[in-house]
Amino acid sequence: MEKRKLYAETVPYLLHWYEYNRRILPWREDPTPYHVWVSEIMLQQTRVEAVRGYYDRFLTRLPDIAALAMTEEEELLKLWEGLGYYNRVRNMQKAARILMERYGGEMPPDYEKLRELPGIGDYTAGAISSIAFGLPYPAVDGNVLRVMSRIACNEEDIAKEQTKQKLKEDLISIMPKQSGEFNQSLMELGATVCLPNGKPLCEQCPVMHLCRAFHAGRETELPVKSGKKARRIERRTVLVISYGGRVLLHRREKKGLLAGLWEFPNFLMRSVEAEVEQLQSGLPETLITVQKTKKTKHIFSHVEWHMEGIWITAEAAAEEAVAEERQKRLVETVRKLMDMPTDEPEAWVFATPPEMRKKYPIPSAFEAFL
Repeated sequence: MEKRKLYAETVPYLLHWYEYNRRILPWREDPTPYHVWVSEIMLQQTRVEAVRGYYDRFLTRLPDIAALAMTEEEELLKLWEGLGYYNRVRNMQKAARILMERYGGEMPPDYEKLRELPGIGDYTAGAISSIAFGLPYPAVDGNVLRVMSRIACNEEDIAKEQTKQKLKEDLISIMPKQSGEFNQSLMELGATVCLPNGKPLCEQCPVMHLCRAFHAGRETELPVKSGKKARRIERRTVLVISYGGRVLLHRREKKGLLAGLWEFPNFLMRSVEAEVEQLQSGLPETLITVQKTKKTKHIFSHVEWHMEGIWITAEAAAEEAVAEERQKRLVETVRKLMDMPTDEPEAWVFATPPEMRKKYPIPSAFEAFL
């Protein structure tokens, strides 16, 4: 009860601070349920500044739930290209189709019904409920957990679900009528003032006088968060193969990491020299140049790819039948290097640079090679 009383004391200060200090963001200026939903899904694991352009482009092409439900998956993934975590947007489309079937293409003003939709968890349901509908539900994310842990000088591990559930109960008990503004004030404070990974900007905080961690000199020690498992490291060879000005792309399987997206052919690194030799022996009469390109890495939640590229230029035959045969041989050689069984012919394509930019969704893991 003492903790809840402390939290309640912060409410008027946070609401006043938010009114005059909030960042002007497009989804805040027109907080329809659809806009809030799109922005909250995009903002997961992504910085606000990076999201702005994606948000505008997404809504220009898919202005409402009906458009999201009907668009082709490949175009949907292309709109999401670079944001990562592609299952987020796949789940949005699944949810949009349910909304069309059950609710006439509108989001229901009901926390529990929102919570039932694919890809919408407690946080997103709370954000939509409070910001778009004014319902008294909290939206507890990492920012909010950090802010409230410091205010109460709480040493409970924020990585534990029990800690999150306790905070949700505490916030429900003190939720003001302006639930959306209050939730956003906590998010905003955590994003701009009560910062992680270093010293927070306490002198700019509207509730510094109430913050127990600040008064105890422990603001940099909190919150307590148990460590994540170390990521696995994979060393991979990436093939950038240009055949007559078109680049070979491969579509990944429809499950697992980067499911269904297009990639430059790649595989666990063995010996780059041996891999180049195998390519040359597979198509000796058409290869013009084979050279190494830059090294780069990409971090996923559970694995790091450390990549080295091989840039290959191959000459296309003038006769169509010969050109097609060479393409098949090239694909077969690459497939053997990737140690993969025969898959659908549609899983391979020779794409022009404009097609790569506009048509085929290529994950940001391969951005350095683009």
